[in-house]
Amino acid sequence: MDKSRTLLGRWSRQYAWVMRATAYDREQDRLFLAEQHQARRDIARRHAKLAQAFLGKAVARLQSLDARELSPSELLRFFQVAAEVERRAVGEEPVTAAGAQTAPGGDVAALTDEERHARMDQLRRELERRLAEER
Repeated sequence: MDKSRTLLGRWSRQYAWVMRATAYDREQDRLFLAEQHQARRDIARRHAKLAQAFLGKAVARLQSLDARELSPSELLRFFQVAAEVERRAVGEEPVTAAGAQTAPGGDVAALTDEERHARMDQLRRELERRLAEER
């Protein structure tokens, strides 16, 4: 281009090139953020559908289980996972056997035998109470 700097500067001011370039960049950023937002929404919807499908399979499998065939530690683990999912669904943190808040993924294996037995007794009473309420 064989235009002088003076001429280019005058055109830049006259046609507000800096302001227009800045506005264009902002619009491109806005469009990109909107695309990202839509992609996150699409992913969330897809994951929710997958989770519903998986949950349906898990519920069907759980319904076919006979609790009498589960070991106490297996039963406790099923209960622990279910309670953790339920608590997280309402925005609360999981609870340890002692009733204190715990980090996500708190492990039953970390409990002593005495604590595990106490927790099993507590869970048994809770399960009996809930079953009695359903009748």
